[in-house]
Amino acid sequence: MFCDPPYNLNKNFGKERFAQTSSDEYEQWLDSWISLCVPLLKKTASIYICGDWRSSAAIERVGTRYFDLQNRITWEREKGRGAKRNWKNAAEDIWFFTVSDKFTFNVDSVKQRRRVIAPYKKNGEPKDWVETTDGNFRDTHPSNVWTDITVPFWSMPENTDHPTQKPEKLLAKIILASSNPGDLILDPFAGSGTTAVVAQKLGRRCIAVESDEKYCLIAQKRLSLANAEPSIQGFDDGVFWERNSGPFRR
Repeated sequence: MFCDPPYNLNKNFGKERFAQTSSDEYEQWLDSWISLCVPLLKKTASIYICGDWRSSAAIERVGTRYFDLQNRITWEREKGRGAKRNWKNAAEDIWFFTVSDKFTFNVDSVKQRRRVIAPYKKNGEPKDWVETTDGNFRDTHPSNVWTDITVPFWSMPENTDHPTQKPEKLLAKIILASSNPGDLILDPFAGSGTTAVVAQKLGRRCIAVESDEKYCLIAQKRLSLANAEPSIQGFDDGVFWERNSGPFRR
């Protein structure tokens, strides 16, 4: 299950608006829908819930009532010029829970290809890295800090006018790590349909729920185009490339 609910701030989502409230009230709101999702999940299910610095504490508290906490991912949301009287808000969290200690994690499917700055050779041969005409690279296991994600912008084919659209690359990491081909994914806050689109591109099934008709239509259009254009920006040759490197250069 992948969940990208409204964060605890004032935000318009098409015809709907979410109003910032107290931490306790936001926690109660989270519980109201997470508790309904619990009976839908298999014992082997993984759960990812997105948040920012305002909402993360409440997500951790509610999530641990129902699930086993495995990790917290922080990803760099490099967009915007920042604020004049505060630190630029350039990171978001994704809390990783599981229903039990039996869950899928395909680490070899989510390796990251990093550029080798100081290549080391043993007996004249590269040690744990590959030399190519485009540079020197090493495939590494993923960490819980993601600095390779590009937020969709106007010139990217995946971009829509949804105010909080998640990048396809971000969903690809989660889907590849925590599911297998043919598995079923639930997204109760589907927005413009990124989860469903990436699931289709990667051979998974998806149930996506969205209350705004406009975004449902956008998601439907994206799904109709996904088979013709199955590529995912930043994911190629079975690995995730660093930002501004590799064949996609973003």
